[in-house]
Amino acid sequence: MLEQVGKSIPRVDARGKVTGETQYPGDLSMAGMLHMKILFAERPHARVLRVDISKAQSAEGVAAIYIAKDIPVNEYGLQIPDQPVLCGPGSTKPYTDIVRFVGDQIAVVVADTEANAAKAIKLIQVEYEDLPILSTPELAMRADALILHPDRGDTNICVHYKIRKGSVEDAFAKADVIVEDTYRTPTQEHAYLQPEAGLSYLDEEGRITIASGGQWTHADRASVAHALGLPDEKIRIIYPAIGGAFGGREDLSVQIVLALATMKLQKPVKIIWSRRESMIGHGKRHPVTLKAKWGATKDGKLIAIENEIIGDGGAYMYTTNKVLGNSAITSTGPYFVPNVKTDVYGVYTNNIPSAAFRGFGAPQALFMAETQMNKLAEKLGIDPVEFRLMNALKAGDAMGVGTPAPNPIRITECIEAARDRFGWDEAQVVFSSQDQEMKRIGRGFASGFKNIGFSFGYQENCWAKVEIHGKTKIEKVILHQAAAEVGQGVYTVMVQMAAEVLGISLNKIELRTSDSATQENPGSASASRLTFMAGNAVKGAAEQALEKWNKEERPAIAEFKYLAPRTTHMDHDTGYSTPNFAYAYVAQAAEVEVDMETGHVRVVRIVSADDVGKAINPDLVVGQIEGAIVQAHGYAMLEDFKMKDGRVLTDQLSTYLIPTIWDIPEKVESVLIEIPDPGGPFGARGVGEPPFLTVVPAIAAAIHDATGVWINEFPFTPERVLRALGKIK
Repeated sequence: MLEQVGKSIPRVDARGKVTGETQYPGDLSMAGMLHMKILFAERPHARVLRVDISKAQSAEGVAAIYIAKDIPVNEYGLQIPDQPVLCGPGSTKPYTDIVRFVGDQIAVVVADTEANAAKAIKLIQVEYEDLPILSTPELAMRADALILHPDRGDTNICVHYKIRKGSVEDAFAKADVIVEDTYRTPTQEHAYLQPEAGLSYLDEEGRITIASGGQWTHADRASVAHALGLPDEKIRIIYPAIGGAFGGREDLSVQIVLALATMKLQKPVKIIWSRRESMIGHGKRHPVTLKAKWGATKDGKLIAIENEIIGDGGAYMYTTNKVLGNSAITSTGPYFVPNVKTDVYGVYTNNIPSAAFRGFGAPQALFMAETQMNKLAEKLGIDPVEFRLMNALKAGDAMGVGTPAPNPIRITECIEAARDRFGWDEAQVVFSSQDQEMKRIGRGFASGFKNIGFSFGYQENCWAKVEIHGKTKIEKVILHQAAAEVGQGVYTVMVQMAAEVLGISLNKIELRTSDSATQENPGSASASRLTFMAGNAVKGAAEQALEKWNKEERPAIAEFKYLAPRTTHMDHDTGYSTPNFAYAYVAQAAEVEVDMETGHVRVVRIVSADDVGKAINPDLVVGQIEGAIVQAHGYAMLEDFKMKDGRVLTDQLSTYLIPTIWDIPEKVESVLIEIPDPGGPFGARGVGEPPFLTVVPAIAAAIHDATGVWINEFPFTPERVLRALGKIK
């Protein structure tokens, strides 16, 4: 039998992507195609009094213009439908005449060329009544604040999670050391290479078909169908190649208005956003303020945690309820703590909506948690790695939510592996140059964990179908699975797992993917879930098809729907729950060089030890680790998204800087902890997000080691470092 799992085979989609043959949404075209442009509000909070399209309608090449009154059901949203498709008067839905952030959409123009559509957009006249701007959660939480969504309640707090375990008051009274501090994490732009784009058309069965980038075909279909007042089966979602996502494509952008235009005009319609439109139009990572009070005994036992976390949800819910739920769970770190009191708030503001982003609330919580751990270790005079090992979760330990973490728990193995590969216990070089006051070397350590798969009572599921064709031997296998390939390599590992079950070579497998009309629900490309979930579905379908083949069914066809172990909602008052069925663990060590004169920080080396269960394709796993670390390095060191009074100041990649080859860590070392997860396919766990989680606190600790100062807010720009050193005000 051929062994395919565990091999670093080339990606199945590699050739087309490197040769340019692969088609992305922006590459698509059809005969008779029209072009669309969107009018954005460009103001953070206002009532739309009037939209005058008369001049634009008579402009050259214009085929149609659509405004709020043209949307059958003018609402959408992945979690709750709290966002208008188009803002303006005339909708049957209340409060859809209100603009709540600069990227709200007012009108769409469809014309014969993109240039004519762009010209016509400028002829639309909109009359606004500006409203008070709630630019921070603190403003929005005030008792006298204007309510942004009056149909959703009498407060701008859209999420509140509570965890209550033991008695923090009694525990703090017994603590020998207490660390209390406030932390702030910034907004982050996804900066995927392919901006939002799509093509809509009628397929051979008359279905409105949208070919665009996304992360969950069936969720996209449901949202489009709802807004157009159509049954799901009248909408078809197809994903061509997707130029990155990182969570930023979970929420819709162009899909509904494309479908509307095709429904009305019965013609294909195409749109491509500019980079600026993408920057103001899609959600960002949640900026969060975290207040923490942690206590430990002199023998190194962590005994009490009190946290308050306030996340800026922006104008609409998007996934704030789920992201901040994850922040609540991870805010105690991967440690056993007998006494916990945590309050987590998500707040509506007039900023760009906050959305899913790699790590999904855990990077913010773990920056606070791991910096608290490092500060406690310093106060106690205990090595920070040893302090973590003393408190790391073990089998049977109750997490902050009161229930044991699902086995296997591999945080100890990750900490030890990162420690050993980094050489933590070896003598450290203190200075990197002869001038010891100029450049100093520091090292830092952090560890974390995150869920694999969906949470909080959702019945995780994933579908696949396998067809085996041939007469006496297997000649061809067709694998159907709708998972979104957003660069992570899921197509490749699905083919490997199917080939492993069937005992065939990879070239016998034909992969059919990402089409809501021909495949059942795969779930989202998020939560580091697809290798685990799609892998189990593919494995199950392949095993059942092989069983039929062995009984001489020709062709042998099987469908399989994998159901993950059940989870439960958090109790409203205590947080008590079994919120996830699996976690993955990570530990990281960083070495930095700090220029004490300029404040510049150079990240010399990062070691990342990741609990992967079983590496289906080791090279892909290492690629995910390295990619996550580079992206997290940008978050830590230079990505500085700026908004003022709800307006975006960094709306281009020339002002919002992401890492280039000259900016990334000089050396990244990946350590794969392969201890099979009994629930994962061939023992695999997910790896897409964990390597991102603790890069920032590891770098923060290394900067402290080099300089003696703690910096509780990032990115760690030279200006911020110099201010912490007291060299500038």
